[in-house]
Amino acid sequence: MPELLEDTQALESTTVGIFRTATVVKGGRRFSFAALVVVGDRRGSVGIGYGKGRGVPVAIEKAQKAARKNLVRIELKDGTLPHQIEGRFGASMIRLIPAGPGTGVIAGGTARAVLEMVGVQDCLTKAYGSTNKKNLSKAVLDGLTRLRTKEQVASHRGVEIESTAVDEMIAMGKRFTTATSSAPKQAAPVAKDENEGGGKRGGKGGGRKGGRRSESTPGGRGVTATVTQIKPKPKAKPAEAEAQKQDDAPAEEKPVTEAVAQQAPVTEAAPKTPEAKAPEAPAAGAPEATETEPEKTQD
Repeated sequence: MPELLEDTQALESTTVGIFRTATVVKGGRRFSFAALVVVGDRRGSVGIGYGKGRGVPVAIEKAQKAARKNLVRIELKDGTLPHQIEGRFGASMIRLIPAGPGTGVIAGGTARAVLEMVGVQDCLTKAYGSTNKKNLSKAVLDGLTRLRTKEQVASHRGVEIESTAVDEMIAMGKRFTTATSSAPKQAAPVAKDENEGGGKRGGKGGGRKGGRRSESTPGGRGVTATVTQIKPKPKAKPAEAEAQKQDDAPAEEKPVTEAVAQQAPVTEAAPKTPEAKAPEAPAAGAPEATETEPEKTQD
Protein backbone atom coordinates (compact mmCIF):
# COMPACT_ATOMS: atom_id res chain seq x y z
CA MET A 1 0.00 0.00 0.00
CA PRO A 2 1.63 3.30 -1.03
CA GLU A 3 2.35 5.67 1.83
CA LEU A 4 2.09 9.43 1.35
CA LEU A 5 5.18 11.20 2.62
CA GLU A 6 5.03 14.61 4.30
CA ASP A 7 6.69 16.57 1.54
CA THR A 8 5.82 19.49 -0.71
CA GLN A 9 6.33 17.26 -3.78
CA ALA A 10 3.51 14.88 -2.70
CA LEU A 11 5.77 11.85 -2.85
CA GLU A 12 4.48 8.35 -2.18
CA SER A 13 6.46 5.46 -0.74
CA THR A 14 6.12 1.71 -1.31
CA THR A 15 8.09 -0.93 0.59
CA VAL A 16 9.26 -3.62 -1.85
CA GLY A 17 10.92 -5.96 0.65
CA ILE A 18 12.10 -6.42 4.24
CA PHE A 19 15.27 -8.46 4.84
CA ARG A 20 16.40 -9.88 8.20
CA THR A 21 19.92 -10.84 9.17
CA ALA A 22 21.22 -12.41 12.39
CA THR A 23 24.58 -12.13 14.11
CA VAL A 24 25.53 -14.89 16.55
CA VAL A 25 27.16 -13.54 19.70
CA LYS A 26 27.97 -15.00 23.09
CA GLY A 27 24.53 -14.24 24.52
CA GLY A 28 22.58 -15.54 21.49
CA ARG A 29 21.57 -14.13 18.12
CA ARG A 30 21.31 -10.45 17.40
CA PHE A 31 18.87 -9.50 14.59
CA SER A 32 19.02 -6.54 12.24
CA PHE A 33 16.68 -5.54 9.41
CA ALA A 34 17.04 -3.95 5.98
CA ALA A 35 14.31 -2.36 3.82
CA LEU A 36 14.06 -1.74 0.08
CA VAL A 37 11.77 1.23 -0.65
CA VAL A 38 10.60 2.93 -3.87
CA VAL A 39 9.57 6.59 -3.74
CA GLY A 40 7.81 8.50 -6.54
CA ASP A 41 5.19 11.11 -7.40
CA ARG A 42 3.45 9.17 -10.23
CA ARG A 43 4.33 12.00 -12.63
CA GLY A 44 7.74 10.91 -13.88
CA SER A 45 9.95 11.08 -10.76
CA VAL A 46 11.15 7.94 -8.97
CA GLY A 47 13.91 6.84 -6.61
CA ILE A 48 15.06 3.61 -4.95
CA GLY A 49 16.44 3.52 -1.40
CA TYR A 50 18.01 0.84 0.80
CA GLY A 51 18.38 1.24 4.55
CA LYS A 52 19.38 -0.86 7.56
CA GLY A 53 18.46 -0.67 11.25
CA ARG A 54 17.88 -2.62 14.45
CA GLY A 55 14.13 -2.39 13.84
CA VAL A 56 11.85 -2.42 10.82
CA PRO A 57 10.51 1.17 11.21
CA VAL A 58 14.03 2.53 11.52
CA ALA A 59 15.16 0.66 8.40
CA ILE A 60 12.16 1.90 6.37
CA GLU A 61 12.76 5.50 7.45
CA LYS A 62 16.42 5.34 6.41
CA ALA A 63 15.46 3.80 3.04
CA GLN A 64 12.93 6.58 2.38
CA LYS A 65 15.53 9.25 3.05
CA ALA A 66 17.97 7.53 0.69
CA ALA A 67 15.31 7.21 -2.03
CA ARG A 68 14.38 10.91 -1.84
CA LYS A 69 18.04 11.82 -2.31
CA ASN A 70 18.27 9.65 -5.46
CA LEU A 71 15.19 10.87 -7.36
CA VAL A 72 15.53 10.76 -11.16
CA ARG A 73 13.33 12.11 -13.96
CA ILE A 74 11.78 9.62 -16.43
CA GLU A 75 10.40 10.46 -19.90
CA LEU A 76 6.91 8.99 -20.51
CA LYS A 77 4.32 9.36 -23.26
CA ASP A 78 0.57 9.36 -22.44
CA GLY A 79 0.87 6.93 -19.55
CA THR A 80 3.12 4.44 -21.37
CA LEU A 81 6.70 4.15 -22.59
CA PRO A 82 7.87 6.00 -25.70
CA HIS A 83 9.63 2.88 -27.03
CA GLN A 84 10.75 -0.63 -26.06
CA ILE A 85 13.80 -0.85 -23.80
CA GLU A 86 15.84 -3.43 -21.88
CA GLY A 87 17.37 -2.80 -18.46
CA ARG A 88 20.20 -4.75 -16.85
CA PHE A 89 21.74 -4.90 -13.41
CA GLY A 90 23.91 -7.77 -12.22
CA ALA A 91 22.35 -11.09 -13.22
CA SER A 92 18.90 -9.57 -13.79
CA MET A 93 17.53 -8.36 -17.10
CA ILE A 94 14.04 -7.03 -17.83
CA ARG A 95 12.35 -6.00 -21.07
CA LEU A 96 9.86 -3.12 -20.94
CA ILE A 97 7.33 -2.99 -23.80
CA PRO A 98 4.82 -0.13 -24.36
CA ALA A 99 1.12 -1.01 -24.55
CA GLY A 100 -2.11 0.66 -25.65
CA PRO A 101 -4.56 2.43 -23.34
CA GLY A 102 -6.53 0.08 -21.08
CA THR A 103 -3.88 -2.65 -20.92
CA GLY A 104 -2.62 -1.88 -17.43
CA VAL A 105 0.74 -2.71 -15.88
CA ILE A 106 1.49 -6.37 -16.58
CA ALA A 107 4.42 -7.03 -14.28
CA GLY A 108 5.49 -8.76 -11.09
CA GLY A 109 5.52 -7.23 -7.63
CA THR A 110 8.99 -5.68 -7.79
CA ALA A 111 8.75 -4.23 -11.31
CA ARG A 112 5.13 -3.10 -10.72
CA ALA A 113 6.14 -1.06 -7.66
CA VAL A 114 8.75 0.89 -9.63
CA LEU A 115 6.56 1.41 -12.73
CA GLU A 116 3.52 2.58 -10.74
CA MET A 117 5.57 5.06 -8.71
CA VAL A 118 6.87 6.52 -11.99
CA GLY A 119 3.35 6.92 -13.38
CA VAL A 120 3.23 4.18 -16.02
CA GLN A 121 -0.35 3.03 -16.60
CA ASP A 122 0.02 0.66 -19.59
CA CYS A 123 3.09 -1.53 -20.00
CA LEU A 124 4.19 -5.12 -20.66
CA THR A 125 7.26 -6.63 -18.98
CA LYS A 126 9.32 -9.80 -19.18
CA ALA A 127 12.11 -10.61 -16.69
CA TYR A 128 15.10 -12.82 -17.50
CA GLY A 129 17.81 -14.21 -15.25
CA SER A 130 17.80 -13.55 -11.54
CA THR A 131 14.59 -12.29 -9.90
CA ASN A 132 16.35 -10.90 -6.83
CA LYS A 133 14.34 -7.88 -5.64
CA LYS A 134 17.35 -5.60 -5.27
CA ASN A 135 18.84 -6.40 -8.68
CA LEU A 136 15.49 -6.47 -10.52
CA SER A 137 14.35 -3.09 -9.17
CA LYS A 138 17.64 -1.52 -10.21
CA ALA A 139 17.35 -3.17 -13.65
CA VAL A 140 13.91 -1.55 -14.13
CA LEU A 141 15.32 1.80 -13.10
CA ASP A 142 18.25 1.35 -15.51
CA GLY A 143 15.85 0.79 -18.41
CA LEU A 144 13.64 3.75 -17.47
CA THR A 145 16.55 6.17 -17.25
CA ARG A 146 17.58 5.36 -20.84
CA LEU A 147 14.18 6.20 -22.38
CA ARG A 148 14.08 9.04 -24.94
CA THR A 149 11.11 10.70 -26.56
CA LYS A 150 10.71 11.25 -30.31
CA GLU A 151 11.30 14.98 -29.96
CA GLN A 152 14.55 14.47 -28.05
CA VAL A 153 15.91 12.05 -30.66
CA ALA A 154 14.87 14.35 -33.52
CA SER A 155 16.58 17.37 -31.96
CA HIS A 156 19.73 15.39 -31.19
CA ARG A 157 20.05 13.96 -34.71
CA GLY A 158 18.80 17.01 -36.53
CA VAL A 159 16.21 15.05 -38.55
CA GLU A 160 12.43 14.87 -38.64
CA ILE A 161 10.93 11.62 -37.32
CA GLU A 162 7.57 10.44 -38.59
CA SER A 163 4.82 8.90 -36.51
CA THR A 164 5.96 5.79 -34.63
CA ALA A 165 4.15 2.55 -33.84
CA VAL A 166 3.59 3.75 -30.26
CA ASP A 167 1.83 6.89 -31.52
CA GLU A 168 -0.47 4.83 -33.71
CA MET A 169 -1.19 2.46 -30.81
CA ILE A 170 -2.13 5.33 -28.51
CA ALA A 171 -4.33 6.96 -31.19
CA MET A 172 -6.11 3.64 -31.85
CA GLY A 173 -6.72 3.13 -28.16
CA LYS A 174 -8.13 6.63 -27.69
CA ARG A 175 -10.44 6.13 -30.65
CA PHE A 176 -12.15 3.13 -29.08
CA THR A 177 -12.26 4.35 -25.50
CA THR A 178 -15.74 5.43 -24.42
CA ALA A 179 -16.21 9.00 -23.30
CA THR A 180 -17.22 9.25 -19.66
CA SER A 181 -20.13 11.55 -18.90
CA SER A 182 -20.08 13.90 -15.93
CA ALA A 183 -23.76 13.28 -15.12
CA PRO A 184 -24.33 11.03 -12.08
CA LYS A 185 -25.43 7.50 -12.81
CA GLN A 186 -28.97 6.57 -11.90
CA ALA A 187 -29.60 3.43 -9.92
CA ALA A 188 -31.27 0.62 -11.81
CA PRO A 189 -34.86 -0.15 -10.73
CA VAL A 190 -35.22 -3.15 -8.47
CA ALA A 191 -38.20 -5.45 -9.09
CA LYS A 192 -40.03 -6.28 -5.88
CA ASP A 193 -41.89 -9.53 -5.39
CA GLU A 194 -45.09 -9.38 -3.38
CA ASN A 195 -44.51 -12.82 -1.89
CA GLU A 196 -40.91 -12.06 -0.98
CA GLY A 197 -39.93 -10.47 2.30
CA GLY A 198 -42.39 -8.53 4.43
CA GLY A 199 -44.17 -9.89 7.46
CA LYS A 200 -46.40 -12.42 5.71
CA ARG A 201 -46.44 -15.88 7.17
CA GLY A 202 -44.69 -18.48 5.09
CA GLY A 203 -43.16 -15.89 2.76
CA LYS A 204 -39.68 -16.28 1.31
CA GLY A 205 -37.53 -14.97 4.12
CA GLY A 206 -40.65 -13.32 5.51
CA GLY A 207 -42.00 -12.87 9.03
CA ARG A 208 -41.19 -14.60 12.28
CA LYS A 209 -42.40 -17.98 11.03
CA GLY A 210 -40.91 -17.44 7.57
CA GLY A 211 -40.75 -20.35 5.21
CA ARG A 212 -37.59 -21.75 3.72
CA ARG A 213 -34.44 -19.89 2.86
CA SER A 214 -32.28 -21.20 0.06
CA GLU A 215 -28.60 -20.55 -0.44
CA SER A 216 -26.60 -21.49 -3.51
CA THR A 217 -23.10 -22.82 -3.00
CA PRO A 218 -20.66 -24.15 -5.61
CA GLY A 219 -20.94 -27.94 -5.77
CA GLY A 220 -18.24 -28.81 -8.28
CA ARG A 221 -17.61 -28.20 -11.95
CA GLY A 222 -20.59 -26.38 -13.34
CA VAL A 223 -22.82 -27.72 -10.53
CA THR A 224 -24.60 -25.49 -8.07
CA ALA A 225 -25.77 -27.11 -4.85
CA THR A 226 -28.77 -25.59 -3.12
CA VAL A 227 -28.81 -25.67 0.66
CA THR A 228 -32.28 -25.32 2.16
CA GLN A 229 -32.60 -24.29 5.76
CA ILE A 230 -35.88 -25.02 7.54
CA LYS A 231 -36.56 -22.93 10.61
CA PRO A 232 -37.65 -25.09 13.60
CA LYS A 233 -41.00 -24.41 15.19
CA PRO A 234 -40.85 -22.61 18.54
CA LYS A 235 -41.22 -24.90 21.53
CA ALA A 236 -44.50 -24.43 23.44
CA LYS A 237 -44.67 -24.11 27.20
CA PRO A 238 -45.71 -27.22 29.24
CA ALA A 239 -49.18 -25.85 30.04
CA GLU A 240 -49.79 -24.83 26.43
CA ALA A 241 -48.47 -28.18 25.20
CA GLU A 242 -50.89 -30.09 27.44
CA ALA A 243 -53.85 -27.93 26.30
CA GLN A 244 -52.81 -28.38 22.68
CA LYS A 245 -52.60 -32.15 23.23
CA GLN A 246 -56.10 -32.23 24.69
CA ASP A 247 -57.48 -30.18 21.79
CA ASP A 248 -55.88 -32.48 19.25
CA ALA A 249 -57.27 -35.68 20.90
CA PRO A 250 -60.52 -37.18 19.46
CA ALA A 251 -63.83 -36.30 21.11
CA GLU A 252 -64.42 -39.80 22.55
CA GLU A 253 -60.86 -40.05 23.90
CA LYS A 254 -60.60 -36.63 25.59
CA PRO A 255 -59.72 -37.09 29.26
CA VAL A 256 -62.15 -35.58 31.73
CA THR A 257 -60.42 -33.85 34.56
CA GLU A 258 -61.97 -33.03 37.97
CA ALA A 259 -62.04 -29.31 37.18
CA VAL A 260 -63.89 -29.90 33.94
CA ALA A 261 -66.36 -32.23 35.68
CA GLN A 262 -67.11 -29.65 38.38
CA GLN A 263 -67.60 -26.85 35.88
CA ALA A 264 -69.88 -28.87 33.56
CA PRO A 265 -73.62 -28.44 34.40
CA VAL A 266 -75.53 -31.56 35.47
CA THR A 267 -78.51 -32.24 33.19
CA GLU A 268 -81.20 -34.88 33.77
CA ALA A 269 -82.02 -37.21 31.00
CA ALA A 270 -85.54 -36.58 29.69
CA PRO A 271 -87.84 -39.67 29.53
CA LYS A 272 -88.15 -41.12 26.15
CA THR A 273 -91.66 -40.92 24.71
CA PRO A 274 -92.84 -43.24 22.01
CA GLU A 275 -93.01 -41.52 18.74
CA ALA A 276 -96.48 -41.21 17.29
CA LYS A 277 -96.78 -43.07 14.07
CA ALA A 278 -98.36 -41.24 11.18
CA PRO A 279 -101.56 -42.81 9.82
CA GLU A 280 -101.04 -44.88 6.78
CA ALA A 281 -102.58 -43.62 3.56
CA PRO A 282 -105.41 -45.80 2.19
CA ALA A 283 -104.64 -47.95 -0.72
CA ALA A 284 -105.81 -46.92 -4.15
CA GLY A 285 -109.25 -48.27 -5.08
CA ALA A 286 -110.24 -49.18 -1.51
CA PRO A 287 -113.42 -47.62 -0.13
CA GLU A 288 -112.84 -44.89 2.35
CA ALA A 289 -113.80 -45.82 5.88
CA THR A 290 -116.22 -43.43 7.58
CA GLU A 291 -116.42 -43.00 11.27
CA THR A 292 -119.96 -42.91 12.73
CA GLU A 293 -120.65 -41.47 16.08
CA PRO A 294 -122.50 -43.79 18.47
CA GLU A 295 -126.01 -42.72 19.21
CA LYS A 296 -126.61 -41.40 22.64
CA THR A 297 -129.26 -43.27 24.51
CA GLN A 298 -131.08 -42.00 27.50
CA ASP A 299 -131.04 -44.25 30.49
